[in-house]
Amino acid sequence: MPDRIVSHFHEQAGWCRDLGSPFTAQLLIALARDFKATGITHALVSEWSGNPRRDALGLRLVGALHHAALNGSAPALSAIYPAHNPGWTMATVWPVVEAYLKTKGDTVRAFLQSAPQTNETRRCIALLPGFLDLAARHDRPMDLLELGASAGLNQNWDHYAYRTANWQRPGPSDVVISTEWTGPAPAHLGASPTIRSRAACDLNPLDITDDAEALQLKSYVWADQPARLARLDGAIALARKTGLKVDKADAADWLETQLSQRRPEGLTVIYHSVFLIYPPPETRERIRAFIDTAGAAATPEAPLAWLCFEPEPLFGGEPASGMMRTRLQTWPGGAARFLNQSDGHVTSVRVLAEA
Repeated sequence: MPDRIVSHFHEQAGWCRDLGSPFTAQLLIALARDFKATGITHALVSEWSGNPRRDALGLRLVGALHHAALNGSAPALSAIYPAHNPGWTMATVWPVVEAYLKTKGDTVRAFLQSAPQTNETRRCIALLPGFLDLAARHDRPMDLLELGASAGLNQNWDHYAYRTANWQRPGPSDVVISTEWTGPAPAHLGASPTIRSRAACDLNPLDITDDAEALQLKSYVWADQPARLARLDGAIALARKTGLKVDKADAADWLETQLSQRRPEGLTVIYHSVFLIYPPPETRERIRAFIDTAGAAATPEAPLAWLCFEPEPLFGGEPASGMMRTRLQTWPGGAARFLNQSDGHVTSVRVLAEA
């Protein structure tokens, strides 16, 4: 296990570096170095019983540190974090981190028990072309079902404004989702979806009406990414206004119930983003089976759509690509196509030819 933990920390550091967080990357490298030297990091996580990669152990640990920097309980830690120390170097950051870990080990261990939840709202811009396409092709109200919704912020996708260098779509809120965009603009930017209902589930949803849980969600955003942090603050404020709700439930059980209660008319849209990699294989197969069964029963008056942004290997892509694709499948008929490709944080989007 020790070798797996060090390898995981280094792998996660590479992903953080590639996704624009040098602070988190260097912090993970420092934690790996301390672990190998049997320092405080080793004492805290060497007996981790699960799979460190699957459990995102590195993100749990840096989340615990960011949480302490945000909540006011560790002024020395807060002072050396990027928000208050833009000229940070790990040479000055690490001694403070190490001291915090040594004195607050019980607090850190408690925080590590919760799985990271990023609820990355920028994934909505990858899903947007699918929603707009459905709105343009089906003159019917939408009933939205989101799986693995975390705190549920992506239920408000139609309230956000979207902006790229070559196209934009205004929204009724001041939350702006922006990214680099390669390829043509979405075909139906002027479409106006009619949302009749919104429902969502997660195994462990965070309640953003609770300040403590909202802060926990924020702690998983990487500390040197102020734009992401500000966008999350805006999305949380909006969600509190719109009254979003996320059911605590197993995704397959919840979806079976929701699909059994479909209305006889209207468009049902099942959607999710970077979710399918987390449930066990048997749960994924149950979800697919429920969708296939509901799709077979779909009619022109009550069509069904499955819109998702997931890692390429789940749909036959390259296992080592590290990229995600947006896929849209609709019934009656079951036709499926890929719309775009991006990384997990949607720092850039490339439109695919078949879109």
